[in-house]
Amino acid sequence: ASFPLLCFRSALVTPLIFGLLLQAPGTQHSTVTQPNFVLLLADDLGIGDVGCYGNDTIRTPNIDGLAEEGVRLTQHIAAAPLCTPSRAAFLTGRYPLRSGMDAINDYRVIFWNAGSGGLPPNETTFAKILQNQGYTTGLIGKWHQGVNCESRNDHCHHPLKHGFDYFYGMPFTLISDCEPTETPEMDRAFRRKLWLSTQVIGLITLTAVLGRLTGLISVHWKTLTCLAGFSLLFFISWFSSYGFVRHWNCIMMRNHEITEQPMVTDRTTSLILRESISFIERNKHKPFLLFLSFLHSHTPLLTTEKFLGKSRHGLYGDNVEEMDWMVGQVLDAIDKEGLKDTTLVYFASDHGGWLERQEGERQLGGWNGIYRGGKAMGGWEGGIRVPGIFRWPGVLPAGKVIDEPTSLMDIYPTVVHLAGGTVPQDRVVDGRDLLPLLRGAAARSEHEFLFHYCGAHLHAVRWHHKDTGAVWKAHYVTPIFSPPGAGACYDRGFCPCFGEGVTHHEPPLLFELSQDPSEAKPLSADTEPLFDTVIRRIGRAIEEHRRTLTPVPEQLSVSNVVWKPWLQPCCGTFPFCWCDKEDDN
Repeated sequence: ASFPLLCFRSALVTPLIFGLLLQAPGTQHSTVTQPNFVLLLADDLGIGDVGCYGNDTIRTPNIDGLAEEGVRLTQHIAAAPLCTPSRAAFLTGRYPLRSGMDAINDYRVIFWNAGSGGLPPNETTFAKILQNQGYTTGLIGKWHQGVNCESRNDHCHHPLKHGFDYFYGMPFTLISDCEPTETPEMDRAFRRKLWLSTQVIGLITLTAVLGRLTGLISVHWKTLTCLAGFSLLFFISWFSSYGFVRHWNCIMMRNHEITEQPMVTDRTTSLILRESISFIERNKHKPFLLFLSFLHSHTPLLTTEKFLGKSRHGLYGDNVEEMDWMVGQVLDAIDKEGLKDTTLVYFASDHGGWLERQEGERQLGGWNGIYRGGKAMGGWEGGIRVPGIFRWPGVLPAGKVIDEPTSLMDIYPTVVHLAGGTVPQDRVVDGRDLLPLLRGAAARSEHEFLFHYCGAHLHAVRWHHKDTGAVWKAHYVTPIFSPPGAGACYDRGFCPCFGEGVTHHEPPLLFELSQDPSEAKPLSADTEPLFDTVIRRIGRAIEEHRRTLTPVPEQLSVSNVVWKPWLQPCCGTFPFCWCDKEDDN
């Protein structure tokens, strides 16, 4: 061959050989620079609700297919057992306590679109960093991180202020109040007390008026007028918010514009799916991030006719199977556009299934498999251990299972690094880059300790011993199940984080999760020679962790979560808020 041709061949072959030498074991070709990201996050889905995690009554072929083509994590942990704090941690890579998104009171999530609390503007989400890296970023579905701060249209907590170029979905969360035929869900016990108080005050007022008219009671009409006025004001003060939950909270938005108030639930699923596929099609020629935040499988379990009665697990199973179908439609859109090999797909749930969510004989919450506890329980595995699946053909090995402790917070540095960005250096980031573990370049998780909070209260700590691989877990506080012997707080509807509904343990309950993942047999100094050593080491880790915490404004304080009419998103002139722009279209 001629010298120029030989040089040309060398120029082609040398980089190819060099690239092959650099690639990680088990992969077929080198890492794509700036891959697309499709992050799929279910709502209230239990780890036991998915086929590849052991469920044999609910069909989830598309989610199972992701696991077959990618990596399945069996110890994937949410940073909180409820929506708002867990999602704040997911978006920022930080324990929600660091951003003020965990509560010291019983109001552990954002309660109103018209509250003033939310993800602070000074927090940097992965979407914001990817936006700066040239990505087009979109959020479709649930937000639940707040809307406004001081005025109806300041949108200080809105997705578009947190790095998303496009938003379509619910700024709040799906609740049973959104469905007119369902029993109201939001603050149900408190609402009963308000109704009872209103009836008592009304009865006292009526009795006083009748007594005055019949001469049985000597009371001035002025006093009766004041009493009647107080009764009316008391009723208006709470009914103006709780009486119109569907109008105030159940709304759909496109960017800053309200498209439905209240939302028309019959078409919500099809609209969210249409928007997700459309986002992929519009941005196929440039790097994009799609965060599809499902409304499934939160009550009231909106399920289309096509899937009703089709599962072997009632309405909840129908709803999960519909979500799996939606996952399949999104994956098909990725394939159709030729993006499969350049797209990292991730599937998870924001926390464990809601065991206590029942209506009569109907179980409307999820199942957490062999793991104890569920939603709202910050320490028990059932509240925080969730599905975690990654797929990236050619880069991540297919069919791999990893039993190392990982966190939803790890998505933050993983996505940022793959996009060519830098994790913020001016704050503590608790997540760890998962790519070395996922590709097989690292055998152990970078997490030595994970701290499990219930609200702002530390309930448990997990210690991953790097040398032995043992995973110790110490519980300092656990909820008191009710009725006694039950596996959840059925009498309350939610397990509390503090007060009379919890037990403090001294010494703490200790489990070795690699031997006892169900947390059924607590160890003691008599049964475990390393008991004292483990407890002391975890105690030192707690002290070190607390030194990294700095005071921040409480986003979920009572003053921030109450309904404020001047902050209410409104399609129209407040209080006449109503529109259906999807129907107009």
